[in-house]
Amino acid sequence: MKRGFFVTFEGCEGSGKSTQLKLLAQKLDEAGVDYMMTREPGGSRIAERIREIILDGKNTAMCDECEALLYAASRVQLLKEKLIPALEAGKLVICDRYVHSSLAYQGVARGLGEEYVADINSFALENCPPDLTVFLDIPPERAFERKHGADKNDRMEQLGMEFHKKVYAGYRSFIGRYAYFTPVDCSGTKWQTSDKIWNLLVERGIVKG
Repeated sequence: MKRGFFVTFEGCEGSGKSTQLKLLAQKLDEAGVDYMMTREPGGSRIAERIREIILDGKNTAMCDECEALLYAASRVQLLKEKLIPALEAGKLVICDRYVHSSLAYQGVARGLGEEYVADINSFALENCPPDLTVFLDIPPERAFERKHGADKNDRMEQLGMEFHKKVYAGYRSFIGRYAYFTPVDCSGTKWQTSDKIWNLLVERGIVKG
């Protein structure tokens, strides 16, 4: 059986990933595509427990290295338990965040370095690189304005605008360095952005037009 396609979505907090993933799921359902939608951190029972620890607003004492390693641990659990089997079964797999979140957030914004983050995520990078990464390209100032501020219960959203500017700069630095990392201007309406994403999937041969 032919291996399925692996598509990941990236973007700053409030970039509209959740909205776009819902709209994409509707289009995939209408097109009769066999797909699996998942997220990071999370996507499986163990990975979801790790997610709770990472995002808990009370865990302010968590060091940067611990944070990066927890993301990597959640990722490899999801890969082995759910993601790789789905791809081997020929499914289209759509994942809300993947390795480039760690590279941008922990590698660049936290200052741990991309090499360190790539090393602890070597299993994911070597065994399951994406066929396409959709980067919802909108500056954090606009994104937080659109979502009416940061979530008080989300530890990552509470890190301040300067941190999120660094995340955005990290994401922008990946353009051109990874052939599959593709920015999508999402400054228009959610419907316009959804159409851009669908057209991109068609262009890459991931879905039929």
